Amino acid sequence: MSNTLKCISPIDGSVFAERPVMAAAEAAARLACVRAAQKAWAARPLGERIALVLSGVEQLNRMTADVVPELAHMMGRPVRYGGEFGGVNERAQYMADIADRALAPIVAEASETFERRIEREPHGIVFVIAPWNYPYLTAINTIVPALIAGNAVAIKHATQTLLVGERLAAAFVAGGVPEDVFVNLFLDHGGTEQLIAAGAFDFINFTGSVKGGRAIERAAAGTFTGLGLELGGKDPGYVMQDADLDWAVDVLMDGALYNAGQCCCGIERIYVDAALYDDFVEKAVAFASKLKLGNPLDEATTLGPMANRRFAEEVRAQTSEAIRDGARAMVDPALFPEDDGGTYLMPQILTGVNHQMRVMRDESFGPVVGIMPVRDDAEALRLMNDCEFGLTASLWTRDAERAAALGAQIETGTVFMNRADYLDPALCWTGCKNTGRGGALSEIGYHNLTRPKSYHLRKQKA
Repeated sequence: MSNTLKCISPIDGSVFAERPVMAAAEAAARLACVRAAQKAWAARPLGERIALVLSGVEQLNRMTADVVPELAHMMGRPVRYGGEFGGVNERAQYMADIADRALAPIVAEASETFERRIEREPHGIVFVIAPWNYPYLTAINTIVPALIAGNAVAIKHATQTLLVGERLAAAFVAGGVPEDVFVNLFLDHGGTEQLIAAGAFDFINFTGSVKGGRAIERAAAGTFTGLGLELGGKDPGYVMQDADLDWAVDVLMDGALYNAGQCCCGIERIYVDAALYDDFVEKAVAFASKLKLGNPLDEATTLGPMANRRFAEEVRAQTSEAIRDGARAMVDPALFPEDDGGTYLMPQILTGVNHQMRVMRDESFGPVVGIMPVRDDAEALRLMNDCEFGLTASLWTRDAERAAALGAQIETGTVFMNRADYLDPALCWTGCKNTGRGGALSEIGYHNLTRPKSYHLRKQKA
């Protein structure tokens, strides 16, 4: 394994950033300091921890001018979209606002004879293994509540977004969080697995591939370390006959193609009532055809390159296999001369697809979406559940009772009605099946980042 981590820019294939790999022994020594510092951090009043964490978020916002083009260089998101700090601020502020309630003791009895209660105790060191597609947003889901709850945080970021962990640690330390309470580690896979197997962490949150999640589970086997795993997704949208068609097209197609389709809860397959199908496809093709593929540093670009050539190759493979097996590509390649066969990949809509095709089964994580007509709710439900993943499902109807009844039967973590590709910090972000386990944000997020500790105090009379 190389002793250097290199971020290869999808813009031009150049090395944008590199950092030396930290040896596992060096990282273990650093983590010993973190473990010692965590106790003092947890002993601070909750209000003080909240203030320092929010100060760290404020410091992060001051980096916007540098972070936005940096993200374009590292993973290809167009600068016109301005980064991720709007969502970071929303999630951080919400988790700060509910901390008192979420971490409050559960009192069973407070009488002259007994005091019985359950308190929330921080785990200790929370290890955040963060992905490249939304490198700040996904990391902040765990960082903010973990620190507020009294944990220390160690972060290892994806090599594709190599500089993000460094910036996050610098921002929170500048905001007043002690430097041994939030640390960034430049680790390779081998060093990461070695530290996990040694029980260096008390809780691990990983967002990434199913393969990566399995590697972490294997490394943690026998350590009894708590795990939160958000893995793959193949999120469906279902458009019913009474849906607002224009609204459904705009939101679902944005959910499918924004960030070059590289969204955890992006829409990857769409089922449309047969009566609306032709109109939906026509409008969806018009939406995709208006996108501007190009250099993400150009303000006119609305669709940047995929983060890595191999990601684009997988999407091309799924698309070409589907066309070979009878699918029809609806977006004209002549509209996207910038598609270079490398990281720059045009958007595509496929009709004539079925669930024997990988593009309707496997995670694509790119700017392609298959659209199928359905007869009724029963067929749509069968198809939505015919998947190894379960992160979100998006239902489009004016009938909330119908959506709720259908949602109760969908194997998923979140059910949306007339919305898609959004994370509500008041709700638990979770999944089922091969999407993983655990849950972030909301009060449940605090519960997962702490452990219950019970007190049964019997009082004696003087």
